[in-house]
Amino acid sequence: MAVSPVWAQNADPDQEPDVVGLDEEGDAGEGEGEGEVIVVTGSRIRTDPLDKQAPVLQLTSEEIARSGLTSVADLLQNLPVSGGALNTRFNSSGNFGFPPDGGGIGAGAAEADLRYLGSKRVLVLVDGVRWVNGSSASGVAAATDLNTIPIGIIERIEVLEDGASPIYGSDAIAGVINIITRKDLDGALVNAYVGGYVDHADGYTQQYDASWGKSDDKMSVIVSVSVVDQQRVSAGDRDISSTPIPGVANCAAGCSSGTPQGRFVLTDPNTGEGLNLTINEGVGGTPSYDPLSPLDNRTDDFNAFDNSDRFNFAPYNLMMTPSRRVGVFSGVRYELAPRVSFRGQALFNNRQSTNQAAPEPLFIGSDAGNGNRLDQISIHETNPYNPFGFTIDAATNSYFIGRRPLEAGPRIFEQDVNTWYVSGGLYGDVEVSGRRVFWDATVAYGVNHADQLKHGAFNSAKLEAALGPAFTDADGRSFCGTPGRPILGCVPFNIFGGQGADGRGTITQEMLNYVGFVQHDVSEQTLVDVTGNVSVGLVPLPAGDLSIAAGVEHRRQSGFFEPDPVVVAGDSAGVPSQPTSGSYSVNEAYAEVRVPLVARMPGADLLDVNGAVRVSDYSTFGTEATLKAGGRWRPIKDLMLRGSIGQGFRAPGIGELFGSAARFDQTLDDPCSDLLGMGENSSPASQTVFDNCVAAGVPSDGSYTQFNPQISVTTGGNSDLDAETSRSIVASLVYSPSWLLESPWVDRFDAEFTYFDIELDGAIQATDAQVILDGCYQNGDQDYCNRIGRTPSGVINAFNNRLENIGGLITRGFSFNLTYTAPQTLYGRFRVTSQSSFLKDFIERLPAADGGFRKVFREGTEVGDPERAFPRLKSTLILDWFYDEWRASLTTRYTHSVREPCRGLTDLGLCSDYESNDDDSTNRLSPSIYNDAQVTWTPKVLDNALDVTLGVNNLLNRDPPTCYSCALNGFDATTYDVPGFFGYMSASYRMY
Repeated sequence: MAVSPVWAQNADPDQEPDVVGLDEEGDAGEGEGEGEVIVVTGSRIRTDPLDKQAPVLQLTSEEIARSGLTSVADLLQNLPVSGGALNTRFNSSGNFGFPPDGGGIGAGAAEADLRYLGSKRVLVLVDGVRWVNGSSASGVAAATDLNTIPIGIIERIEVLEDGASPIYGSDAIAGVINIITRKDLDGALVNAYVGGYVDHADGYTQQYDASWGKSDDKMSVIVSVSVVDQQRVSAGDRDISSTPIPGVANCAAGCSSGTPQGRFVLTDPNTGEGLNLTINEGVGGTPSYDPLSPLDNRTDDFNAFDNSDRFNFAPYNLMMTPSRRVGVFSGVRYELAPRVSFRGQALFNNRQSTNQAAPEPLFIGSDAGNGNRLDQISIHETNPYNPFGFTIDAATNSYFIGRRPLEAGPRIFEQDVNTWYVSGGLYGDVEVSGRRVFWDATVAYGVNHADQLKHGAFNSAKLEAALGPAFTDADGRSFCGTPGRPILGCVPFNIFGGQGADGRGTITQEMLNYVGFVQHDVSEQTLVDVTGNVSVGLVPLPAGDLSIAAGVEHRRQSGFFEPDPVVVAGDSAGVPSQPTSGSYSVNEAYAEVRVPLVARMPGADLLDVNGAVRVSDYSTFGTEATLKAGGRWRPIKDLMLRGSIGQGFRAPGIGELFGSAARFDQTLDDPCSDLLGMGENSSPASQTVFDNCVAAGVPSDGSYTQFNPQISVTTGGNSDLDAETSRSIVASLVYSPSWLLESPWVDRFDAEFTYFDIELDGAIQATDAQVILDGCYQNGDQDYCNRIGRTPSGVINAFNNRLENIGGLITRGFSFNLTYTAPQTLYGRFRVTSQSSFLKDFIERLPAADGGFRKVFREGTEVGDPERAFPRLKSTLILDWFYDEWRASLTTRYTHSVREPCRGLTDLGLCSDYESNDDDSTNRLSPSIYNDAQVTWTPKVLDNALDVTLGVNNLLNRDPPTCYSCALNGFDATTYDVPGFFGYMSASYRMY
């Protein structure tokens, strides 16, 4: 695919090129042959589209249809060159908090990643112009939400697999995705699609789009409307996601201590006895408490808490989030004069998406580690539901209470995201000293605005009042406060009652009405981009024109995030966060040159060199310059070698610079938990870990055990961040043997091999929190230890892990792509397309205790939370068959095995690679193979205007490999498909 011109991937290999002659803005190029010299992604200099300067993967609208997917992000994430990125298989909202990338949660968004370098290092263009970054009412992201671009407006997608900062500016370190919209349509085109997981009867998806256009030599206009409606898949409806630890029926340590019956860890001041209790099932009214009851065989309404009492929150989650997207797009081109034309675009897109999580747990007390008011709440002895008879005071009694109020229903997060985009400009050409100078000027304005409503939230300030002093009047009614100072509207809250005798709960609707609220968060990003470009064949040389392109750009980006006022005040029971706002502007200028040295000579059918420079002046940190140099050598007509070496540059985004402190509840394994190995599925800590933990204040008696799999980590931006810089080397070999065409078995054969080596310095990211924990307690790294705070009981109540410029990232590997087309036979025509990407190295360089750096090797591994896989090999094989009115395809997608850490699970028999030291145990995620099939019928009786398609994704119904370290749903949603057999049907009709 990557080695063929765009038309080679259309439905029929005999079809003529349908986009040659369109530049990246979609306008007819002119040059040495009308319609043959255009602008191709990766260079601003006009060139022959078949004579690519860099590795560019080109995908057509037909190929998008063949995928059976309704999101361009899902299509891009299936490419072997892609890493893992946010998509609608992520049920991430306030249930986990703010990931450590500084971009917010991104609920309902979908992004793209190249070379595993992250979405924020991929530049997204639409018709060659930057697109506005995404918002999901949960932060200020540094990446583009591809769900803001309706799939129905896309003509093709060009993916540049090379760094391009000198050409396009910041963010293009890993590559560039250029989405080309439809331009010239003379008639109408309608499409309809419906699909779903047939074996589970869920995840139903519908897509409808219609386009109308009118085009002639003077003017063209196009209007497009698109609707996508994707329904949910619940985690409880798949075996792999029905429990926190896949395949483990009991909760073990993976479930939550925030249970419907409550967990109460405190010290009875009357006896000095440490308690770790939960209420017995079926207890009605206020439970009885006997301070003299033995801990292991209680005679009151409590029993000693153990893992069997934990709460299975998994069935409440979603495996695929519902998302409804409506888009309207219009484009116009008008010739103002023989050599001057106007073009303009306008778009509106609305996304309504939903995430869901289990009812919000109330973790209160000094050992809760929330980082908000809940840590300071005390429960007064006069609370009518307090069974203990004494005040549970956070100031004097280190305690933890976890209660899951099922009565409030699940947490539901509803996003409403609107995107507005408008652009306009002039383009044309002019004769200067006998040379044609092509020019264009464009102004673009984009806004992405998001609102999120969270249902099932709790106000901790009101909860504090409802758990505080209370009194009873003469009629036996309970009120908050004291008789002399009652709290208006407050209702005493029953955090101790559990689910009651009937299992329907003891928290009344009146209680919920007082302490509950609907949380409303807002975020927005704005882009203003003004660009101007010129391109000319400047000097004629024996081998061709010395050509240059140059241009200027002014860009302003701004954004803000406004949490609900209750959250800002620190009075929510959920994830704390603060407002964020910021902006920056940049002025840039670039120049690009291509010098043909030799052409049509023995041993050098082509030899040329190229170079580019870009200077950027940022309002935030000053001026930066990037350079790139490359060349091509074609010793014979069939073989081409090309290479480039370039500098990359990425300015920190608004959320990365200005993002306020927030919380991320990350799935972590605290090495200091259960130091003596007295709990279930546990072994004693090593002497080194024991000594380091005790030195950090953890009790030496082993009494501290980690309450929940998740530990609260403070994340956020850093105004002291510097820009990232990179050095990239990309080398390609392209082979199209003409001698094979003499064979009766070959009509076309192309092969391309590309090597990449990207080294990123000063990478903006947070150090992996598990690396910090292990570095502190296993290796004694004091810098890491200084980031962690603990209570006297040993509980982590502070964990600072905000963004920084770490040492860097290194990624190396190669890709291999091949296309083979057979001649027409009695049995039709066949085409084979193969794409593979091999990851040789992916290395994180992290600061070390000695002032240097240490390396963490990620290739071949799974990083569990936020989950990302780094498989060494990803490959796709496509077999196409064309016969008369029919065409069919079979696509096989392969992902190589990866290994994940398997700490704390060895005694459950879940680790494939068990080590005597539990910290070194790993589990192998087996290789994954998906098969997708599709058949299309184009009846000739309708003049080939109708296409009817039936397809199946995951034909053999393969489940993704089980991931124990992944935070949610038991598999890595960035890499693998939702389990199930997905069938779909579509039809398209062309009226032109």
